[in-house]
Amino acid sequence: MTRFAVSTRKFSHRLNRAIERLCVALLVLLVLDVWLGVMVRYVIPLPLTFTEELARYLMIWMALLAISCGIVNREHIGVEYLFTRLPAPVRRTLAVSFDLIGFIFFFALFWYGLSFAEKGFSRLTMIYAIPKGYAFASVPVAAFIACVQLALTGISDFLDERAPARSAAVVPGKGLE
Repeated sequence: MTRFAVSTRKFSHRLNRAIERLCVALLVLLVLDVWLGVMVRYVIPLPLTFTEELARYLMIWMALLAISCGIVNREHIGVEYLFTRLPAPVRRTLAVSFDLIGFIFFFALFWYGLSFAEKGFSRLTMIYAIPKGYAFASVPVAAFIACVQLALTGISDFLDERAPARSAAVVPGKGLE
């Protein structure tokens, strides 16, 4: 693997570790928020109404940010039966093509997500009365991170001496025999 491909792969994994940690923190907050919502609804009679709305926004942010983690680990849908039986140059071309198609999709999502988030700043949430743009910003932010990860993965796929062996991750013990 070339030096540049190694550095792009390392940067991709460092960015992925940071996003994974952020997703775990959001998940912890989500679990605590839902737990608090159940407690105030059924056990402690407190008039806390924000828990449902906060859970919704935490889940949206977490799910959308996790997309880039799936990209880095190639945990997306792939047709392994055909991909693994193709010659190495064709596999490399297909892998880079998949990365490019994904990049185009997420760039479009990023581009249109910017205006979506911008329009959200003119609308307020029901409970918090804060602009919905903060929640809607999850779309362009997650799409941008996905674009970065797809670009890094595509560069790595293109510059690697060996063609990718698989189009998607394989669960240990469930590999293709």
